[in-house]
Amino acid sequence: MHLSDKALLVHLGVSQWTARKLDRKAAAIISTKNVGNFNKTLLPTCNNIGDLHRETAFIRKDFYHNTLPWGIEGTFILPSANYLAFTTDYRKKKAAWDDKVETFIGGYPQAKLDAERILNSGQYDLYNPADYPVVSDLKRKFKMDLTFLPVPTIGDFRVELADGEIDQITADLEERIAESSKIAMQDVWQRLYDKVEWIADRLGDPNNVFHAATYEDAQDLCKLLSRLNFTDDADLEAMRSKAEQKLFKLHPEAIKNDPDVRRDTAKDAEAIMKQMAGFMGDGA
Repeated sequence: MHLSDKALLVHLGVSQWTARKLDRKAAAIISTKNVGNFNKTLLPTCNNIGDLHRETAFIRKDFYHNTLPWGIEGTFILPSANYLAFTTDYRKKKAAWDDKVETFIGGYPQAKLDAERILNSGQYDLYNPADYPVVSDLKRKFKMDLTFLPVPTIGDFRVELADGEIDQITADLEERIAESSKIAMQDVWQRLYDKVEWIADRLGDPNNVFHAATYEDAQDLCKLLSRLNFTDDADLEAMRSKAEQKLFKLHPEAIKNDPDVRRDTAKDAEAIMKQMAGFMGDGA
């Protein structure tokens, strides 16, 4: 079975207005010794733009969490087993992001008036109308979309080239796909190893603070990895299942409050790490 039957390529495109501006004139006045630049906040009273930027960062983080590296900047592998869960969740987050964009746009005229008052109230005249786009242009500065592409296959070539050139392109493509698949699966192994190592480190010392929220994130990741295993790596699934049963089926309060559970779980984590290191080699 070809990789294109198990996964697809995906790109998250995001554009947004930062509401910040490099002010060279102000920098020349304030920083007389040329020690740096001066970036001004264009909407100092607007909380909506901050909320929007945080939502964007959250969506990006979730995108990286649910995909794997492909080797081309901005393009990632989305295993088909994770497609439905990821896209369903993305649509909800995208709808919330769109709402925040509308909220920001609606409050923009007042935020701009506030900025004029504040930026001109100090020693320096920092307000410049040219820094602020009109509403119609501002709307076009906010865009978010997912682009899906099939994983390339040898049969995708339709150009007329000499046989030797086609053979070379084919060989290069096969090598690229194999290497990208290897890197992606190493990423899956590493994600699991990092969570197991975290358990071992946290619980190995009784004085370490144990955060239930971080543990719950590790539980969620352990479940997700079964969908990210697009090569059906039996060893990876065996390690993931073992970690889930021995480390991530516990109640956080039991780990925090029961010294015996804490000690035994730390030992289990150490043992699983050693097993995983045998499969990962230098990657662990």
